[in-house]
Amino acid sequence: MKAYIFPGQGSQYPGMGQDLSNLEQANHLFEKANQLLGFSLTEIMFHGSKEELTKTKVTQPAIFLHSTVLALTNPNFKPTMVAGHSLGEFSALVANGTLSFEDGLSLVAQRAVAMQKACELQPGTMAAVLGLEGPIVEEICHSIDDIVVPANYNCPGQLVISGTFSGVEAACQKLIDAGARRAIILPVGGAFHSPLMEPAREELEKAINAVDFKTPNCPIIQNVDAQSHTEIAAIKANLIAQLTAPVRWTHSIRQMIDQGGTDFIETGPGKVLQGLVRKINAEVKVGAVSQGLKD
Repeated sequence: MKAYIFPGQGSQYPGMGQDLSNLEQANHLFEKANQLLGFSLTEIMFHGSKEELTKTKVTQPAIFLHSTVLALTNPNFKPTMVAGHSLGEFSALVANGTLSFEDGLSLVAQRAVAMQKACELQPGTMAAVLGLEGPIVEEICHSIDDIVVPANYNCPGQLVISGTFSGVEAACQKLIDAGARRAIILPVGGAFHSPLMEPAREELEKAINAVDFKTPNCPIIQNVDAQSHTEIAAIKANLIAQLTAPVRWTHSIRQMIDQGGTDFIETGPGKVLQGLVRKINAEVKVGAVSQGLKD
């Protein structure tokens, strides 16, 4: 069974999406996105620098646009289930018919602005932790007096923690002492998927509740609980909670496999998710919409 997975922030690269600009349907969506956003996102995607692409108001819509255009212009796109890593959940919800392209883009743009404001209001950071499993990382984060929490369960032995600068630094030292192979502070703009994103969660909740969600064509396995969902109320609640809750990616992929997922197809820029799926389960097939499946 085909499981389509959609990447999140960090997958962007200069020139992204330009290879799709020879498709009439892709150009229509690109132009529509530029008009809705009020600036030429595609100019930055196709010709901008790496630095321009890492600005939050650009990065999130750019990844969303690239991902959804790949899905919507592919005649063979017939998912039995979808999932998205953080931001990628919005692409997944357009791909399975829950959100319109326009509403998905609008929510992503609002999410990006809200997260940027939250970062400025309550500065923080994130760190990648290699070589320790979840329960140990959770216990150490819980032992720190300052705010620090697990934010991304990416694959076995690879987690990301998030919180205040002092909380993350203190946790990194304890994690190294506990046997972590590495604990590396990441070059990010804030403490995503932590309690510091609460102001953004409140803003996003209002935006999500103002948008029309339709019954999906296939289930989405969501970050917050790694469970399969088709009910609109649950999808909305999980999408809102996602900003302050961890991304349970390892658990999500395992759930998709349990539900019959055999072919995992990354739909969007980069190859990060393909690598994570291989580390979670080496038996399944992985590939990308643009390149076809590879064993």
